[in-house]
Amino acid sequence: MNEESHSSTIAGWREWVSLPNAGVPWIKAKLDTGARSSSLHAFDVEELPGEADDAEASAGPSLGRVRFGIRPWQESEDDAVVVELPVHDRRQVRSSSGHSEERIVVLLDLVLRERTVTAEVTLTNRDEMGFRMLIGREALRQGFVVDSARSFVGGRAPRGIRRRNRGR
Repeated sequence: MNEESHSSTIAGWREWVSLPNAGVPWIKAKLDTGARSSSLHAFDVEELPGEADDAEASAGPSLGRVRFGIRPWQESEDDAVVVELPVHDRRQVRSSSGHSEERIVVLLDLVLRERTVTAEVTLTNRDEMGFRMLIGREALRQGFVVDSARSFVGGRAPRGIRRRNRGR
């Protein structure tokens, strides 16, 4: 038997997660094993020139920084935060509708089922999507198994938080 299966954490197809290094304590996410990368709804995305420090310079050329806003709730501007992070990569991503676009990729810590993992997250407009965040295979392979028949295995956010998300 594969040793990794002993340390896997079961999660449902949708879960409440937090993004601690982005200042987002609650966001509802869809776990999608069909998607390679994770993605996050971002607005007012602004690329900033990179000023490499010694650590970044030794790792290679800086890709700059990006400043963007996160609105954790559907149809609401409540609890919006502005985040500034180094650009990790740029990637061509094909959406489920077949549309291809270049997206900025950042590294974000996410807490899912009380476990913290670092995920490569693309920034995009997810206004028309049912979830502000999608967690893809690259993040899930860090010890998660998705049970597509279950939701919110890690529990639900407090009632007041859920109401901010307009019952979705």
